[in-house]
Amino acid sequence: MHLDKIVERIDRAFGEAPTFPDHPLDGRDIEVLGRVFGDDGFQGYLQDQVNRQIIRDYLTNAVLLGFLCEEGLAALMGQVASSEGRAALSLHMLMSSVEGAGELLSNAGPQLLQPLAPVPGSPPHMKLVPIS
Repeated sequence: MHLDKIVERIDRAFGEAPTFPDHPLDGRDIEVLGRVFGDDGFQGYLQDQVNRQIIRDYLTNAVLLGFLCEEGLAALMGQVASSEGRAALSLHMLMSSVEGAGELLSNAGPQLLQPLAPVPGSPPHMKLVPIS
């Protein structure tokens, strides 16, 4: 199964998104919102907020469930200080359970992410690529 098909299936299962905003907008409002929400800066901000939430929830669960000690949590704080570190860390967290939280501390944590250049016609895929 291809990644895009999986995402499409999940999106269909979610059903309709809640309406936003809850009142009608006029043309000027729509224009302003289009500029704000369509901006690359907003998209980066939104992704960073998602990464922060993933990290916050994962680390909170890992500490509360006893899979990460306070010292381990402190050791990860340097990596969460940058958007690149947050992106790499949140992806790793999405792909692993809280039981593996201690692995975040080994080998200086997850590697930073690097864009892939897939071969034309290849199916969509995701892969962690260490920066050399």
